[in-house]
Amino acid sequence: MTTTILLTFLFFVAALLYASVGHAGASGYLAIMALFAMAPEQMKPTALAINILVAVIATIKFYQAGHFSWSIFLPFVVTSIPFSFIGGYIVLPGHLYKPIVGCVLLYAAYRLFRISQNNGDVEVQPIPLGVALLLGAGIGLLSGLTGVGGGIFLTPLLLFMHWAEPQTASGVSAPFILANSMAGLLGNFSSLGSLPNGIWVWGIAAALGGYIGSAYGSRQVNSVVMKRLLALVLLIAGLKMIFT
Repeated sequence: MTTTILLTFLFFVAALLYASVGHAGASGYLAIMALFAMAPEQMKPTALAINILVAVIATIKFYQAGHFSWSIFLPFVVTSIPFSFIGGYIVLPGHLYKPIVGCVLLYAAYRLFRISQNNGDVEVQPIPLGVALLLGAGIGLLSGLTGVGGGIFLTPLLLFMHWAEPQTASGVSAPFILANSMAGLLGNFSSLGSLPNGIWVWGIAAALGGYIGSAYGSRQVNSVVMKRLLALVLLIAGLKMIFT
């Protein structure tokens, strides 16, 4: 019971922090589950399912605030959806899944820390269509394989390539995460067909955190401290996944 309560609280906190930057929190949920040594076959569907709940809320909030762009969203999502389904269908054995997820978490930590150092305005550049389609496919496949929605890859990509302003990048990432999470979970259901016990409690807690976080993040400048704390959590969990 104590473990369930602690997990519920941590899912709430992760959703709140991630939703403030337009993310649904899958890498955070994976980090939490890694710290609690959950079975790899349960981690991916759990992260994807909760991701969908939080991404729906974040999408609505950032869209209402005027931070969404179809021209940025469509080139990436067209190819990411089918490849996310393929990645979700593939069930990696534990000895492969854990180091892959660990590397994803370390990458997420690095990107979050880098983003926290750059909060200035950028001159937006046009996105090459072919490059966007190719990157969308790659992000989708990796998202489905690991159980993340792809926002940890898309958001820093849009910012570092100067393809979007920070708030627009968050507004585009939320529905991108939603689409990839739905495709990945659908593919995962094709091979597993079930979710672990406790998913509903964690989902409710994450949805509440996602609502609070996205309501704040869609209207306010994101906290540098918040991003760096998230990066620290991801760093610890990523190292744990790789070395334990």
